[in-house]
Amino acid sequence: MLIAEVGHNHNGDMSIAKELIRCAKNSGADVVKFQLYDIDKIVPLDHEWYWDLQRGQVSWSQWLEIVDECNRLGIEFMASAFDVERVGWCEEVGMKRYKVASRSIYNEELLEAIVQTGKDVLISLGKVNGRGIPKLPPTTKVGYLYCIAKYPVALAELKLGKVDWNKYAGFSDHTMGIEAAMVAISRGADIIEKHFTLSRAMDGCDHAGSMEPDDLAKLYHFANKVREMA
Repeated sequence: MLIAEVGHNHNGDMSIAKELIRCAKNSGADVVKFQLYDIDKIVPLDHEWYWDLQRGQVSWSQWLEIVDECNRLGIEFMASAFDVERVGWCEEVGMKRYKVASRSIYNEELLEAIVQTGKDVLISLGKVNGRGIPKLPPTTKVGYLYCIAKYPVALAELKLGKVDWNKYAGFSDHTMGIEAAMVAISRGADIIEKHFTLSRAMDGCDHAGSMEPDDLAKLYHFANKVREMA
């Protein structure tokens, strides 16, 4: 599964969001993913990324536009919901599965709300600490994603050769380029999540480390070749 993580790379512009959805579909993504949050609940006003994140905050009406466009084009939509209210937004539009961001893995209220939906869950483990991996009920189907929670992360920090892909469903990639994702696929990662943009030259904190449509297309074709050789 290839997840094109738009996140807030639409910069609050729904025409850009819709173009990203179209490009994700045409370039081979299985899923196009967004982030749903209340900016003032996740970062303080003096955070270096506050204004980028504030600009990319998705309203309820914008979320409906995003979902409608995904449905029109026939691509699965997904979101990282950062609070219980936005889990409700996801349920109202029939989202198939949930993604829990690294920063949210110990948010018990959020996890409980997601568990109550009965949907499958993907969890990035970039911020696991001494509390260990969050345990969800055995009735919840969970896939853990290997992740280093830096933007961007240096290739040397990944240590992909030491990752047991029998324990991880996939890789949430924050590196520059697509080489790390290719290595993870070749080593057995079934899911790749990577930030996605129309152009790395666009204004915003996540664009420079994101893949462009041509990168996604290359990753899609590479993954198909690996499956042929399995």
